[in-house]
Amino acid sequence: MSDSDATILIIDRDPKIFDVLSKCMDTPTVHFDFASSLGEGLQKSRSDSYQVILMRDSLQDGDACYVVEDFQFDAGAAEIIVFTTAGDMDQAEIAIKSGVWEYLIDPDPEKALPELLHRALQYRLSKNDVPHRKQDEFRDRLKHHGIIGRSAPIQKCINFVARIAPSDANVLISGETGTGKDLFAALIHRLSSRAAQKMTIVDCAALPSTLVESILFGYDKGSFTGADKKQPGLVKQADGGTLFLDEVAEMPLETQKKFLRVIQERKYRPVGGNVETTSDFRLISATNKNLPAMVEAGTFREDLFFRLKTFHLELPPLRSRATDITELVYYYRDTYCRHHQLPKKNLSPDFAMLLGQYDWPGNVRELFQTIECSIASAQDSAILYAKHLPLNIRIEITRKKIAAMTEEDSVHGLDGPVCRATQDMPTLKTARDKAIADQEKKYLRQLLAVSKGNIQRSCEVSGLSRSRLYDLLKKYQLVHK
Repeated sequence: MSDSDATILIIDRDPKIFDVLSKCMDTPTVHFDFASSLGEGLQKSRSDSYQVILMRDSLQDGDACYVVEDFQFDAGAAEIIVFTTAGDMDQAEIAIKSGVWEYLIDPDPEKALPELLHRALQYRLSKNDVPHRKQDEFRDRLKHHGIIGRSAPIQKCINFVARIAPSDANVLISGETGTGKDLFAALIHRLSSRAAQKMTIVDCAALPSTLVESILFGYDKGSFTGADKKQPGLVKQADGGTLFLDEVAEMPLETQKKFLRVIQERKYRPVGGNVETTSDFRLISATNKNLPAMVEAGTFREDLFFRLKTFHLELPPLRSRATDITELVYYYRDTYCRHHQLPKKNLSPDFAMLLGQYDWPGNVRELFQTIECSIASAQDSAILYAKHLPLNIRIEITRKKIAAMTEEDSVHGLDGPVCRATQDMPTLKTARDKAIADQEKKYLRQLLAVSKGNIQRSCEVSGLSRSRLYDLLKKYQLVHK
């Protein structure tokens, strides 16, 4: 197939739209394939190469918005268009966040789709015209920089960075503590045109309130007691390179106001100076705080917030990418043992199992600290066992197990506290329905755990259709994300 050739997969319950589109876009270089269900479409997408996948919003085996990420299994995955005649606000939000090229709402999609498909193909071909060698090289080097993982959430971040790094636009990185915001900031810098210059790091949380401006903007000789010579600030040090504002939410409001002009014009005046100076830098900021909430509360300037986030990279917590835990553990074990010249320690099944059951509020940083602590605790043991894990983790996991068992055994008080009066007793039907609901919910939780959230695998294991599975997940508020 030549570069200009393209194959489009249409997923719809009615083949009519396949006939319409294949006739009106009948050219030697555009080919069409058809699937009547999401499951069939997913199977075809993994065995054949498509440039665009067009799917109806709702099919007999589920809603398209919930499976978009299943179709995006590698960097070269097809552009996805979801179309609907009416639309659903929640499903539209899920689909757009999952990375669809377009969520088309049109009462007569057969008329609107040809032009939309033409634009999607143009976009796809323009992407193919750009050399991907740099992106491929950078993905191969990721492990050397501590960015590990093959899960969909982290791969989405990696692909996003590959797209935005070559530009010079401002980037705001948000995420919980320990998710690797500094690693991604450094990666963006290394992939940019400024990689040969330095990345200047400003820890906004560590800036003394009385010295913030002199540290950032520098000062002239004699501007205050002890200023015996002119001193450039961190903003000037970033000239030609990248300025990284870590924990930007901690920047004082008064400094935010002054920094706004620095971002807009790349000009500022040193403390005590009469002459403006310039600094040409690329700005990357990071925070673990909710900046929109701070804007609402008046503790962070709205105009500064919007200028910081020309591009917004939100890093996922470790609990949402649990499939990466094992790879992260092996990476850090190898790195730590090599650095300290220790023999590699193997992982016992119970050790690995408990790592997967913990929620990791400290994310990757906490995981790495846990591995370091476990290796130290193991001493001469060649194998890491559950007993080598920190006590707080073992206690937390045990508490969760006991709480889960208590919830399971408590069916309207029948297996919990003894009912003291007949009016406390539920009807048999109520008790039976509650017991069935509890068992269904427990089963679904276990199903999602063993299938690692893979809907197709969950259907194969449970024997449920996609639509029935989605209905049950929604019923018990276990919606697949």
